[in-house]
Amino acid sequence: MKLFWITLAFFLVFPGFALAANEEAPAGPVIRAVRVESTINPVVADYITSALQQANAEGARAFLIQLDTPGGLDTSMRAIIQQILGSQIPVVVHVFPAGARAASAGALILLAGDFAAMAPGTNVGAAHPVSIGGGMGGEEKEGDATMTEKVVNDAVAYARSLARERGRSEEWAERIVRESISTPAHEAVELRVVDFLADDVHTLLENLDGRTYRRHGEERTLETDGVVVRFMEMSLAQQILNIVGNPTVAYMLLMLGILGIFFEISQPGVVLPGAIGAIALILAFFGLQMLPVNFAGVLLILLALVLFILEVWIVSYGMLTIGGIVAMTFGSLMLIDTPVPYLQISRAVIAATVIVSSAFFLTVLYFVVRGQRRRVVSGQEGMAGERGTAITAINGQGRVFVHGEYWDAFAAEPIAAAEVIEVVRMADHLRLEVRRVPTKE
Repeated sequence: MKLFWITLAFFLVFPGFALAANEEAPAGPVIRAVRVESTINPVVADYITSALQQANAEGARAFLIQLDTPGGLDTSMRAIIQQILGSQIPVVVHVFPAGARAASAGALILLAGDFAAMAPGTNVGAAHPVSIGGGMGGEEKEGDATMTEKVVNDAVAYARSLARERGRSEEWAERIVRESISTPAHEAVELRVVDFLADDVHTLLENLDGRTYRRHGEERTLETDGVVVRFMEMSLAQQILNIVGNPTVAYMLLMLGILGIFFEISQPGVVLPGAIGAIALILAFFGLQMLPVNFAGVLLILLALVLFILEVWIVSYGMLTIGGIVAMTFGSLMLIDTPVPYLQISRAVIAATVIVSSAFFLTVLYFVVRGQRRRVVSGQEGMAGERGTAITAINGQGRVFVHGEYWDAFAAEPIAAAEVIEVVRMADHLRLEVRRVPTKE
């Protein structure tokens, strides 16, 4: 087991080091770059901040973030922005490719960049903060409204501060938070939200060449002539954890973990399903901690697991199983508590998962119950129902031949020698209680 965990850690961690070790040293001026094509979560924040720190340590000419995101967590966004504001080299944020967006947290990251650009056909904005703490639903209370107002005002001040720091439109920065407006690329240039349009990296570098930025009160010039853009990819571990942060993937891992644990409990000793289930649950919990989880949904899913397990030990004629399926369905629908589309679980995935999981549980339960109800064929209980021959006449006591062996036996009625007998039970001192088998006429 120890060897398994060492091997798993090796394959998760080693590729990241291997990529860094095998990368050729730049021959000239370099712009380090990263691609973000997902939500802003702790994994993405670690990816960007570590890459930016490496770029600063290497003395890169600049740092480029190619951005396409629907938004994400406030804490992760602020961690990225803090690194951007503290960077010694200029940071360029490019909403790319055509059709991409920098929404919500992505809009504020765009505002924080020293230089901001967008590809034609992209949009930016819609940064109204949305609470992602699990709740029980219902109308908004006065205290909740006050807290929401505080959060919005804090976000407005943060957005205006970033816009003022980078010389961009403070009015627009406030409107994307309060009114959730979204602006297309060509309008963003007119409103002084971004510096220019660039439909590819080559055009981006041409527009950046000779532009100025400020560091420590000093004006500096960015030269991009002859620079090479080198993208820094996520390590394998970061890629896996980023995928796990997807709500649908986290939900499917949760269900896989429950299936594995259930199978291990219902069939002890198999080991592999239990190990897979435990790993899936840990990964699911990692993904769910980045999502607006409604704990009532989690409890309903756990209740479903308990009901399925009880079905193995209690004869309820399927009532516990039906209850488990209902609890799993409602728990799945309630699991993610947010109006934000990109944080929700696909209803089609929920339906398919509940159907497949229910079919699995029902199949396992069928075989378990069938095995429990099957007639015992060994041990003391296995002797009941066996047939043999009376060796001696049995008038209270006697001898019989059953199952290839001679046994002391007794009967409630007289039995003649050589008659066919049937074992009723095994009594004390290894004596068999037998009865005569009626002959067919």
